[in-house]
Amino acid sequence: MRIDFGEHAETIDRAVEAIVETERAGFDGALVAETRFDPFLLLTAAAGRTSRVELMTSVAIAFARNPMTVAMQANDLHELCGGRFVLGLGTQVEAHITRRFGMPWADPASRLREFVLAVRAIWRSWETGERLDFAGEHYTHNLMTPMFAPGPNPYGNPKIYLAAVGPTMTEVAGEVAEGLVTSPATTERYLREVTMPALERGRARAGATMAGFGISCALVSAVGSSPAELDAAITSARQRVAFFGSTATYRPVFRLHGWADLHETLYELSVLGRWDEMTALIDDEVLHTFAVVGTPDEVADQLTTRYGDIADRVGLTSTDPIDPARWTHTLASLRAGQAL
Repeated sequence: MRIDFGEHAETIDRAVEAIVETERAGFDGALVAETRFDPFLLLTAAAGRTSRVELMTSVAIAFARNPMTVAMQANDLHELCGGRFVLGLGTQVEAHITRRFGMPWADPASRLREFVLAVRAIWRSWETGERLDFAGEHYTHNLMTPMFAPGPNPYGNPKIYLAAVGPTMTEVAGEVAEGLVTSPATTERYLREVTMPALERGRARAGATMAGFGISCALVSAVGSSPAELDAAITSARQRVAFFGSTATYRPVFRLHGWADLHETLYELSVLGRWDEMTALIDDEVLHTFAVVGTPDEVADQLTTRYGDIADRVGLTSTDPIDPARWTHTLASLRAGQAL
C-alpha cells in the first residue's frame, strides 16, 4: 500500500512548498485537488523541485476543460516530471460546473466516459501518427496537424484515475480508467457494499479483471503523536466530515449508515452558514466511521484492518501545514504497522 498526502494550503506558494515537503517527509505521492488553485500549475511548479514522489491531480475537474486541453496538460506534465504524473479526473457537481465554470452539464457518467476515451484517442494519434478521428455524443476531435502533435511521450502515457461515489460513475471508472479515486466521504462499509461491486461490474463490461486496477482511497485523517496534536487534528476532521455530510453527493453514504436525518440537518445548516453548529453534530461514532483517528501506530492498524485488502494506495489529507519531521516518524509507524 502506497501512502500519499495532500495539504489544502492557503496560498499558492505554500501549496507548492507542501508538495516538496511531501517528498521530503517520505510519502509516495503528492495529491493536489482542484480547490483554490489550478492543480496542473501547482504540479508543474513542483516537478522540477522533486525527483521521486508521484504527482497526482486528485482530482482535476474534467468538465471545466475539454479532452484536448487535458490531453496536452497531462502529456506535458508527465514528460516534465520524468513519468511521475497520474491524471486524476472528477466531474464536480452541476451547480459548480454551470454556475462557477459556466460550462454545460449533461449525463455526467456517459460524458466522463467519453472524455477519457477522447483523451486516449488524442494520445494515440500523437504516439502512432495515425489520423485523429474521435466522434462521440459530447466530444468530437478530428483535426491534428504535425505542427500541433508533440509525438510519442518518452515515458508513455499517464495513468488515468477517475473519482466516483455513486454506482454508475464507479462502473465507468472500472470500464475505462486504470484506477479509482474514492471520496474522503466513502466509508469502509460503503466501499465494500456499494463501490467494489460496481467497480467489478465496470471491469467485466470492459472484459477485464480487477488485477492491476488501482484503488486510491482518499481519507479524512486525524493523526497526532501528542494529546494536543490529536485534539487539533480531530477538530479539523470533524469539520471536514460535516462539510461532506452537507453535500447531496454523499447522501447515499450517510443513508447507508442510517444517518439520513443527520445529512438533511447538515445541509440545512450549511445553507444558513452555521458551520460551527454543523461540526458539533459530528459525534465520535460518525467521526470514527468516516476518518482514521489516533496515534501513528493506531492509524496504521486502522489502515491495515479497514483498507489493506482493497486499496493499493491511501491518501491522507490535512488543512494543517505538513511538518516533514513529524510525518517522517508517522510514516515509519504506518509502514511498520502494515509490514510495507
